[in-house]
Amino acid sequence: MKTKKSIRFIQYSVFIAAVMALLSKCGPAAYEIETFCEKLEEYIEVLSSDEFEGRAPSTPGGRKTVEYIESHFRRIGLEPAVNGSYRQTVPLVEITPSNISDLRITGNGADLSFRYYDEMMVNSVRLGMDDVNLSNSEMVFVGYGVNAPEYDWNDYEGVDVSGKTVVILVNDPGYATGDEELFTGNAMTYYGRWTYKFEEAARQGAEAALIIHQSGPAGYGWNVVSTSWSGPNLELDAEREVTPLLVEGWIQKDVAEKIFEQAGTSLSELSEMAISPDFTPVPLDLTTSVSFSNSYRTSESHNVIGYIEGSMYPEESFVYMAHWDHLGMTETEEGEIEIYNGAVDNATGTAGVICLAERFMALEEPPQRTIVFMAVTAEESGLLGSRYYAENPLFPLSTTVAGINMDALNVYGPTHDVSVIGYGSSDLDNYLRRHASAQNRRLEPDEHPERGYYYRSDHFSMARFGVPMIYAKGGSDYIGRDEEYSQMVAEDYAKRYHMPEDVMHDLWDFEGLHQDLWLFFNIGKDLANSNDFPNWVEGNEFRAIRDKTEAARRR
Repeated sequence: MKTKKSIRFIQYSVFIAAVMALLSKCGPAAYEIETFCEKLEEYIEVLSSDEFEGRAPSTPGGRKTVEYIESHFRRIGLEPAVNGSYRQTVPLVEITPSNISDLRITGNGADLSFRYYDEMMVNSVRLGMDDVNLSNSEMVFVGYGVNAPEYDWNDYEGVDVSGKTVVILVNDPGYATGDEELFTGNAMTYYGRWTYKFEEAARQGAEAALIIHQSGPAGYGWNVVSTSWSGPNLELDAEREVTPLLVEGWIQKDVAEKIFEQAGTSLSELSEMAISPDFTPVPLDLTTSVSFSNSYRTSESHNVIGYIEGSMYPEESFVYMAHWDHLGMTETEEGEIEIYNGAVDNATGTAGVICLAERFMALEEPPQRTIVFMAVTAEESGLLGSRYYAENPLFPLSTTVAGINMDALNVYGPTHDVSVIGYGSSDLDNYLRRHASAQNRRLEPDEHPERGYYYRSDHFSMARFGVPMIYAKGGSDYIGRDEEYSQMVAEDYAKRYHMPEDVMHDLWDFEGLHQDLWLFFNIGKDLANSNDFPNWVEGNEFRAIRDKTEAARRR
């Protein structure tokens, strides 16, 4: 028999359930999120306006962007980081290939020829060479082209590839097997990125390298390779630690199959061999040749950098960074000008840096450690601005505590989750988790770790020198929204990404941006007032680099 009290309890429970059900159907307006920055919308609107012409480096629009960010850093009262200036000059060179020959493969009685753009892509970032000529270079298959001591793996062991052309599989062995005990399983490591493979081939003394493209392990189709590698390309106009390869290139999967067939083997057979730690390189008894011309045009762009000096440990710094550049303007066949405004990518992150600087400067007491605010150039051209900073740091990397990179932030509303790119890589997950929990949010690993997104934005330039970095953003579980809304968001962003349609529009909900900026602020404030030095987890590819500078972090 139910008492009046129990009946009232049941009625109250039903009432609460009904209210919660109603709230779950409401839009985000039912959830109050404190405004982080009053002028956030204004900053994004200005940076993504036609007036800024798509913010391409070394253009009037790019220079206007630098001046805009600089003016705000000065207004806020940040200390200039570069001898009284906010501008770190980044020397650039535009390399334009022409007269590109077919890629020829000879040997074993055959003469194969493969067309540029459709079947192969080649370039050279070895500066100062007007004519590039790779002639009858011996070919060697080197598996995944990985030399990783922490995984006890060396695909170059027992072979001298000096002056030769190495042929390499994309991604790393863990992706091919899905074995969590092999590298990191399905999640790409640094060793899976094409940039690493070219760098390692150069360190090994190779003359050229050809990566075999496959859409699954690469994370993108051939169209991305062909469009990204054709036409003018920007590069740093600076010396490298290792002389770059004479020729860097990609070949289609079916091209590789034809080459390996001519060598008396097959792609599937060699791929199977390559997933073994006992793999040894395979000479193909073939040679390759290709030639083209390069023309060069030098220019300058700028990273914009300001800081708040730490009150107790000024030599220790925490970094907020975002890239300010986008893709500029193009002219259509009809003679119309199309502007790639880059509202999400990355006016959001650039505005976020300005807002964070305002919020820190407004604190009653300065942080104990230095806070660095950095808007970098030429991310869209290969992370060039952040790479230049990492190779020419203004604050010692050994005592750079950690950092947060903001690239294409969430503009579709607040979320219950935080998407963490590179989840499980460093101690920084603990800070993310604690401060996300304070917002009643949970962490979710990147949905596609096999695509290597952690190695595709500016934080990677710092990570490869050992600095732990966060790359996170609002997830896909939108507060007060259903799965249909989440799917719509994914489709909307995909159709606008790197297109003229990346502009501010009616679907934008700024509460998600404010939510994430509070998260990033609280993490930075926490670390800037602590004695902690987060590190990479054991076995991570950047751990050994960080550990080498441990003595510099001892007080």
